[in-house]
Amino acid sequence: MTTSIVFMGTPQFAVPVLQGLLDQPEYDVQAVLTQPDHRVGRKHVLTPSPVKQLAVDNNIKVLQPAKLNKSPEMDEIIALQPDLLITAAYGQFLPSKLLAAAKIAAVNVHGSLLPKYRGGAPVQYSIINGDAETGISIMYMVKQMDAGDVLAQRAVPIEKDDDNGTMFDKLSILGRDLLLETLPKLVDGTATATPQDESQVVFSPNISTAQERIDYRLPADQIDNKVRGLRPAPLGNMVIDGLRTKIYDVTPLDEKTNLQPGQVVRATKHQLVLAAGNGTTYQINRLKPAGKQAMDITAYLNGHQDLTEGAQAVSDD
Repeated sequence: MTTSIVFMGTPQFAVPVLQGLLDQPEYDVQAVLTQPDHRVGRKHVLTPSPVKQLAVDNNIKVLQPAKLNKSPEMDEIIALQPDLLITAAYGQFLPSKLLAAAKIAAVNVHGSLLPKYRGGAPVQYSIINGDAETGISIMYMVKQMDAGDVLAQRAVPIEKDDDNGTMFDKLSILGRDLLLETLPKLVDGTATATPQDESQVVFSPNISTAQERIDYRLPADQIDNKVRGLRPAPLGNMVIDGLRTKIYDVTPLDEKTNLQPGQVVRATKHQLVLAAGNGTTYQINRLKPAGKQAMDITAYLNGHQDLTEGAQAVSDD
């Protein structure tokens, strides 16, 4: 006997989770909800989400309401009366009426170790804050955001070269595996869940445009964390030599300096070392000034001979 599922997800993170369900004959994915197609690139090509593409490739019904609540698509899901509702980075709140439609349970695959990092950007915040690890939580869905009891958790370390792209890849596989381990217990009624400790809740709202700005006064390791937490998208930025500049990669250095944050410690043909907070230093490896292509530091320095030792390279405006 198969277990019927309606799956809700949008980005690449959710693709391995959905594929894992499709690979198991005991699960019948009856429909997929995903965000509406959006325009991508300079030519604004209307592009389906990765989850939609996978669903279409497998001949699964796709629903894409711009707003789920009180939509015909929500009524259609309720009419299906699925055994399970499963979400993984869907991108919209699920109304209580919809959650109640699942015969067995409505569960979410969340990219953090709850109750830490409830919200839309848990992976980014875990890197930006310099955490040693993050992980996956499988939890019951409730009306309050990411507040349901936790069915299962598993941690994974954050390595020094990880960014939000590599961590999303790791967590999507971990989420798939942990979900597939958890579902049989849900189906047979033996699953147990642990309430979240509300005193330990940390929120991770979606990254705002203002948060993409990197404070050059931070210590070098925190600048590195911010750069990696925002890479490969949306990318952090600084104003360097008068231009808003996206930063792809930096390396914190062991050397100390008495220069003020943002001043040039050293500039050669192949290296730009800047002062950061608390006397720390870092080198910029790859960047993209406004209106130009991304480039390595050697190419950048060819056109910026004014960045000499002691010059204020980074400014507030």
